[in-house]
Amino acid sequence: MEEPMMLDKTRVPVIVGVGQVTDTTSPPESARSPLQLMLDAARLAAADSGAGEALWSALDSITVIRLFADTVPRFASPFGKLVNPPWSVARRLGAQHAVDLVYPPQGGDSPQVLLARACERIARGESQAALIVGGEALRTELSAKRAGLALQWGEDAPTLPDGLGGVKDMYTAEEEAHGMRSAIAMYALIGQALRGAAGQTVDAYREASARLFAGLAAVAKANPLATRRAGYSAEAISTLTQDNPYVGFPFTKLMTASAFIDQSAAFVVVSEARADDLGVPQDRRVYLHGSAAAHDEWFVSERPRLDESPAMRLCAQHALAQAGRSLAEVSHLDIYSCFPSAVQIACKELGLSPEDPRGLTVTGGLPYFGGPGNNYVTHAIAEMVQRVRGEPGSFGLVMANGGLVTKEAVGIYSTLRPETPFVRESASLIQDQIDRMPKQELDHEPRGEAVIETYAVLHGKSGPERCVLFGKLVSTGARFLANTPGDAQTLATMQSSEGLGLRGHVSREGDINVFVPAS
Repeated sequence: MEEPMMLDKTRVPVIVGVGQVTDTTSPPESARSPLQLMLDAARLAAADSGAGEALWSALDSITVIRLFADTVPRFASPFGKLVNPPWSVARRLGAQHAVDLVYPPQGGDSPQVLLARACERIARGESQAALIVGGEALRTELSAKRAGLALQWGEDAPTLPDGLGGVKDMYTAEEEAHGMRSAIAMYALIGQALRGAAGQTVDAYREASARLFAGLAAVAKANPLATRRAGYSAEAISTLTQDNPYVGFPFTKLMTASAFIDQSAAFVVVSEARADDLGVPQDRRVYLHGSAAAHDEWFVSERPRLDESPAMRLCAQHALAQAGRSLAEVSHLDIYSCFPSAVQIACKELGLSPEDPRGLTVTGGLPYFGGPGNNYVTHAIAEMVQRVRGEPGSFGLVMANGGLVTKEAVGIYSTLRPETPFVRESASLIQDQIDRMPKQELDHEPRGEAVIETYAVLHGKSGPERCVLFGKLVSTGARFLANTPGDAQTLATMQSSEGLGLRGHVSREGDINVFVPAS
């Protein structure tokens, strides 16, 4: 019989503590800033580990998940900027030995990616203890602005953090010119493409999306950390009301991530040797058994198919293979859920039923648990750690999504101690396969007869404002981007009648292409 491999405890990474904070009630004058929320989540994680504040002097690495204020221009905070967020965290915790200070690029995938990075550094002997933390206070910020308060949330710093390459734009100039520079526009376009591939009517797709998300809402109802705990029914999610309008046809408000929340989460990963030194109990220890990350064709308009995600499929396959488990052997799931289309593509690529008895979230999902900017997956990981602790030996899968079904990352978790050293597979193993796939070419100045490939109607406070679409020229089959005329009757028709495959004429008008449906 082959002897089991003896692992060097100084190079075995293990998650030892998790913490989460949700505040739905504090008035803006006394509520916490993003930094204060992060510190509270970090302290909860330290307490959860059993090590307490002794953990701070052990930290050599701190990662702060990029704030929404530093990600989306319209969310820039009027209350000041943290120049070096991980430095600010380290300073207040007394983590004087933390020299690896990271503030990664934007994306909901980043907590899972940065956990894999921390595990890799421990496995290489470059680190012994790392904190990953993030937080948002957009609920308080909005209330404070409405109340005319002048809060002070910023802080200068002597150095800048490691940005790991910094922010990369998710949109082409042409997408932006046609009003597609928003997550709701792109996820609605992707949703309509999924609907077309499934042969569903608009009503059937909206109702299926509502049934899918009602399952998430039921989980949030039972989660005291969730921000929306009404346990919305499928009917409530799909029915148009003053409080639940379309935000981007075909999606209603209750089908979208809830960003105006105050939430933070943190987890601590250390070497087994450091866990022993700190006296971390065995029942606190959870291991990352498999991980993978990759991205699909970067720009949505250049993807040949909008109803597929090779990155989701391949990342899940690689992470499960690394863990030595099949999807059937996974007991707990958390699928990123900013919009129905993100979950629907994940189910399609993983072979999951939307009614899977395991459920598709451990938190309640971004519309109901809360969608704290780039930091939701930190909460998902924290909750997954608690789930597998509660069922020792079980496995959990977290699927993280960044951008516009762009960047995907998967992690497999269990209390079981791995039998082999942790290895973070090279991203090129998956990325090279994706990069060899064909790329969609665009006609930038289309003219002539055309059909709609996918479309969405974007709404403002007073109703429909713009119809955005991808189309195909009848003569060449080339894809183009366009808007329809913006008059109320055309926009209403695009919602009341089937638009997929609708024929019409496209031409260039100024800086945009305009598709006029055939009468």
